[in-house]
Amino acid sequence: MTGRRSSRMRTATTVEGSGAASFQETVTFVVEAEKLGLDVCWVAEAWGSDAVSVLGYLAARTDRLLLGSGVLQVGTRSPVALAQAALTLADMSDGRFLLGLGTSGPQVMEGLHGVPFARPLTRTRETIEILRSALAGEKIRYDGAAHTIPLPGESRPMRLSARPNPDIPLYLATMSPKMLALTGELADGWLGTSFVPEGAAEAYFAHLDAGLTAAGRTRADLDVCQGAEVCFAADEEELAAIVDDRRRGLAFSLGGMGSSSTNFYNAAYGRQGWADVAARVHERWQAGDRDGAAALVTDEMVLATTLIGTEDMVRARLRVWRAAGVDTVRLYPAGDDLDARLTTLARAVELVRGIG
Repeated sequence: MTGRRSSRMRTATTVEGSGAASFQETVTFVVEAEKLGLDVCWVAEAWGSDAVSVLGYLAARTDRLLLGSGVLQVGTRSPVALAQAALTLADMSDGRFLLGLGTSGPQVMEGLHGVPFARPLTRTRETIEILRSALAGEKIRYDGAAHTIPLPGESRPMRLSARPNPDIPLYLATMSPKMLALTGELADGWLGTSFVPEGAAEAYFAHLDAGLTAAGRTRADLDVCQGAEVCFAADEEELAAIVDDRRRGLAFSLGGMGSSSTNFYNAAYGRQGWADVAARVHERWQAGDRDGAAALVTDEMVLATTLIGTEDMVRARLRVWRAAGVDTVRLYPAGDDLDARLTTLARAVELVRGIG
């Protein structure tokens, strides 16, 4: 499979169609990133532009770059609609497509789409099983807790008319222990976030490995793809200013993502040694004290889950990530404009090449 684990550390990035000053700026960034030697570009679909149309456009503008949905939200499209999109994008890109799925959270699913967030584990497992059947060109029959295809009545099982392609790599973006185990059991890759290599063995890999073992697989069968902002500081003074500027963004992840009772980012930080701080940040953010929440975020928390620092610091951190089990590093390059972001990305790609 195209997306399977590589013998070297691969490089990736994530874009969103509506995430830059203009769509054409996003396209230029991706085209130039391919020239820099980037391996994978993931396209996000949160509450801005959709990912499928962006991926189709990028497939026509690139030649070598792997293109992935990072991620399509389980529940906003039917499993068969996901399969149709995956087959189409794999064909349009000449086999360069990676299908990334995730459950998102209750605020986006229920607050934006009006889709119940209940039973995400069941919905994801069933979606994958239906997807696999549709991608293989089988007649689609499914009687599950969340999906019934076909519905009772006069309808009959159908198969897609598109050419089958059962080998499209499937990635899952997961954070909770049970969803991580499902990833190890069923997926070709893991799209992770809030990753602290020093705490990853217990917080993430133990659950991924449990799923791998249950399926008779090993870590070599799973592409571990982790993302982080990369930003280079000239010296300690500039580094301190950069870290201080990032506190509010992390406070939003810990306090504002999800709902008042369900925040997977907060839980992930809690499992990696910051349970007390994460809980207090969440409490202050939910109370409306944004500045107070940001002030609780420590330098260590910012640096542990990012690739921010001097060039030597970033290089050393990449080696730690690689040793911890990261196969593909998803780089979010800092910069005030397109040229600055591409310059940062180029430096980061070279560092990854240098560590092998």
